[in-house]
Amino acid sequence: MKKEADNTTPTIADTITKSKKRTRNVYQLKPKPEPEPEPWFTIGDIEDIQFREYEVAEIRASLLKWYDINQRDLPWRRIIEGEATDDDEIDRKAYAVWVSEIMLQQTRVQTVISYFNLWMDKWPTVHHLAQASIEEVNEVWAGLGYYRRARFLLEGAKMVVEEGGKFPRSVSDLRKVKGIGEYTAGAIASIAFKEAVPVVDGNVIRVIARLKTISANPKDKATIKNIWRLAGQLVDNHRPGDFNQAVMELGATLCTPLSPSCSSCPVSTQCSALLKTKHDSSALVTDYPTKVAKVKQRHDYSAVTVVEILESEQGTVSISDSGSKFLLVKRPEEGLLAGLWEFPSVSLNVKADLVTRRRAVDDFLKNSFGLNVHRSSNIVSRDEVGEYVHIFTHIRLNMYIELLVLRSQDLHRKKNKGLMTFKYVDAKTLATMGLSTGVRKAYNMVQKFKQSRSSLISR
Repeated sequence: MKKEADNTTPTIADTITKSKKRTRNVYQLKPKPEPEPEPWFTIGDIEDIQFREYEVAEIRASLLKWYDINQRDLPWRRIIEGEATDDDEIDRKAYAVWVSEIMLQQTRVQTVISYFNLWMDKWPTVHHLAQASIEEVNEVWAGLGYYRRARFLLEGAKMVVEEGGKFPRSVSDLRKVKGIGEYTAGAIASIAFKEAVPVVDGNVIRVIARLKTISANPKDKATIKNIWRLAGQLVDNHRPGDFNQAVMELGATLCTPLSPSCSSCPVSTQCSALLKTKHDSSALVTDYPTKVAKVKQRHDYSAVTVVEILESEQGTVSISDSGSKFLLVKRPEEGLLAGLWEFPSVSLNVKADLVTRRRAVDDFLKNSFGLNVHRSSNIVSRDEVGEYVHIFTHIRLNMYIELLVLRSQDLHRKKNKGLMTFKYVDAKTLATMGLSTGVRKAYNMVQKFKQSRSSLISR
């Protein structure tokens, strides 16, 4: 019979407190009792699932031993390892955890390493970051994606400094900082401040789902809440930060979504999913957690015009871009790629031909900059460059790219202020700006187009 919902499910804090009372020494294991007959076949509601006391002790000891030997050498771990001797050093550890965890959200570890090193060289403390501008932050972040994360880091740093410059020491206080959610707060609190609190990300969900053969939808809010509860039972009271990193490391390196290395897993003897495969030939460890249908990718289309402005009346298009400036417009402060600079672009409802795209671009340039393309005698050239498909999490964006070369007076002569924020930058400045991958790709395609055209002319 399904257990009726009530208010007796222990909170994470209650679970942690009880765990502290039960466990005196995590490395002194009690004799393992005889298991009940094949409990992995009769798992009930996830609300009823618990880790037994001996399981908790075994998992803690096995995982920490494995982590001590096999943990990856990562730059943020070099900062947080060892005992801190003063508040400044503790805060530096908290800052390193914060930056690394935000960067690692939906981004591969190998990609993050160089970005983290560059970031920490430029802003070694939260005080340094608080003095930065959003343009500087975006410049360092460029190419890492999900730019909202960078903005939250900057805004959060300003909050911490405004509140006295010291990192909050508890999960509840960390949650008050802009951009720090439940996961990041748990990571900072456990790793930097040794608070015995759990963290739950995709790796942790997968590990716990396999340990307890949990078939519930891993994206469901109730399931996630219960995974947090189970993670709270497991977290080691003496080394909470190391334990949380060990679980995530296990999920990232061995207990992977499609090819788990069960023979090398330090907690394989506690894994109900693995045990089930030995009794059921049709069962697979990868059956857990339950596969969830991916959100269907939305198809968007945009016409991107790289507007190059020649500085002299007699200017000609060149490969080097010397003597040229490019028109950039700033995206709205909310939404996708908020606040970033890009080439003038127009969203299209559907896939469109060249005539339709140019008509939309012409209207945009006229309404935004007072430029009437059809009446202008100062257009040097206008060429279709190509198409680039840029993939976001749930969006497939087809970018139709063209190059429009103008003599300087066309746009310098008319500026309709108030419609949008725009500016002119030279090629050297463009190369150092924090541009999105899509914008950078559009510029590179234009450069290749110029080179190709120059080669044809020289023949």
